[in-house]
Amino acid sequence: MNRTDVFLNRIGAATPSHEVHGTFRAFAEQLIADPRGRRVFRRMAERAGIERRWSVLRPDGRPGLVDSEGFYVPGSFPTTGKRMQRWEQDAVPLAFQALEHLGPVAGITHLFTASCTGFAAPGLDHAICAHLGLGDGVARANIGFMGCQAAIVALRLARDAVRADPAARVLVVNLELCTLHLQEKADLEQLLCFLLFGDGCSAALVSAEPEGLRLDAFRNVLLPEAREQIAWHVGDDGFDIVLSGEVPKSLGDALPKHLPAILGGEEASCFPLWAVHPGGRSVLDAVETACQPPDGALVASRTVLATCGNMSSPTVVFVLEEMLRTASPGQRGVAMAFGPGLSAETLRFTVA
Repeated sequence: MNRTDVFLNRIGAATPSHEVHGTFRAFAEQLIADPRGRRVFRRMAERAGIERRWSVLRPDGRPGLVDSEGFYVPGSFPTTGKRMQRWEQDAVPLAFQALEHLGPVAGITHLFTASCTGFAAPGLDHAICAHLGLGDGVARANIGFMGCQAAIVALRLARDAVRADPAARVLVVNLELCTLHLQEKADLEQLLCFLLFGDGCSAALVSAEPEGLRLDAFRNVLLPEAREQIAWHVGDDGFDIVLSGEVPKSLGDALPKHLPAILGGEEASCFPLWAVHPGGRSVLDAVETACQPPDGALVASRTVLATCGNMSSPTVVFVLEEMLRTASPGQRGVAMAFGPGLSAETLRFTVA
């Protein structure tokens, strides 16, 4: 084996236990006073391709309410500080759940964590080190505010660490509690954005051991002409996300000219596996049209969208987990995820 070969060995994935899609959808719809706007929202919700989303918040079935814990009180939604307190409370248990699903992780030398929905210091990395009994020498890094593409960024950094030291064993944890950033706004585009997001966590082990998915090549794409179409700002009442309805069109227009570099000069048909971040049904449709992958290649992405929604950074790792369970040795694949900028992070991989 070439000592520079690096592999994503195993993945553990976890979601909270509370299913909230119907509750969140009903609350968002009742914020819209205009009957026509409600009809548009209802039609778009039906077409979203999402059946379930999960949250650390326990839903309330009564009309006009979101959760049964009083986190979202109509007319008095929580401040950013209260949302960060809740993130600190619920992030660590969810991370431990994903680590349990990952299985044994002896000999960890590096820990990379990523989140754009919550921050604390000492934070998630410290809690994981204590939970796993990691030594003082573990190299830690936190990746913040890179949105849905942060998982691929973290995998790239993990590959770099193993290439620098083939004995390295890197733990990558992506955790997002997106449902802590619901806003009490009647803007239709904003409400359609909140319709997408759920909570989740992924944990992955990366090493030189030839097991899992070989991480072959990474490439990022920046689309400055669409830089305002995805944005994420810290506001007084939570994090304010901008997710323009123009994103699918921008990706559809830009990806064909960048695809030769992303695919290393090969044809899309050479890659039967496509782990595309399911930022929404229209995003997947746009990527499918622009990239022309083999028929059915986006099934795993659409399945994760249907069962979990868009969980931001862990979502593409959930898709890769589906592929680890079902793919055949030697199959090649492409992963891509999108984020603020507008930008795309991509990965080519091979099943070991």
